[in-house]
Amino acid sequence: MKIRKAVFPVAGLGTRFLPATKAMPKEMLPLVDKPIIQYAVEEALASGIEEIIFVTGKGKSALEDHFDRSYQLENMLRDRKKDVLLKIVESVVPATGTIVYTRQNEPLGLGHAIWCARNIIGDEPFAVLLADDVILSDVPVLSQMIEQFDRLRASIVAIEEVNPQDTSRYGIIAPESYMDDVIKIKGLVEKPEKDQAPSNLAIIGRYILTPKIFDILGRGTVGAGDEIQVTDAMSVLLEKQPIFGYKFDGKRFDCGDKAGWQMANLAFSLERPELRDELLPFLEQTLNANILLKN
Repeated sequence: MKIRKAVFPVAGLGTRFLPATKAMPKEMLPLVDKPIIQYAVEEALASGIEEIIFVTGKGKSALEDHFDRSYQLENMLRDRKKDVLLKIVESVVPATGTIVYTRQNEPLGLGHAIWCARNIIGDEPFAVLLADDVILSDVPVLSQMIEQFDRLRASIVAIEEVNPQDTSRYGIIAPESYMDDVIKIKGLVEKPEKDQAPSNLAIIGRYILTPKIFDILGRGTVGAGDEIQVTDAMSVLLEKQPIFGYKFDGKRFDCGDKAGWQMANLAFSLERPELRDELLPFLEQTLNANILLKN
């Protein structure tokens, strides 16, 4: 079956970015001139996804408004002949019927958030994108993964090597066999300490899952952090179906982390010629000044 639907768990409170996220969803933090969430949505749509499913929570109305029409703003831009800005604003809104919203009423973890979309997904494989992981790539990472799914016909997760000291921040895979950039997985562990991690290959925020995962998540088994973890559910799924890891082509930025968000802003800004010409002299000057201070 074709991957038509993508789940975006966006119910989190974004406490790492307080006070900025006190009244604004963390997914709406700007990355250059677009909110973080827009990059993930654009990646999904560019990969052929037909239905965007937001799993939201309280205080996410700004996110919903962002992907809706703003007639007052559009009319103002039209009247003032600001055609370029008008086109940008209109391009944010996907076609009618593309976006569906459902609620996660309790903060019970990523696995629970995905389970909340079960009735919308139905009996078909689907994608999950975590907006915090913004990826700079020539080919959308989800598109790369869908190509692999079409070949393997099994659940697949995006993976990358991380510092062994950081394994406790991720779901970590135990590899069984390697096929170029695809790794067959024999086990998964959620947030293991360095000495208990089976590898330093971490799952990052892109998944393609089969609907069987909903039966497992529905059991409500609690794992690390007293939450329902999708990594634990995949460990159970692995007993019945193969799961693969895919080492994607692209540079990931963890925009759920303050330093990662700043690095993403810099990297994406340098991709823009009109910004790069101003930023590079400033960065060179700043770096040279810091070197002089240290010396």
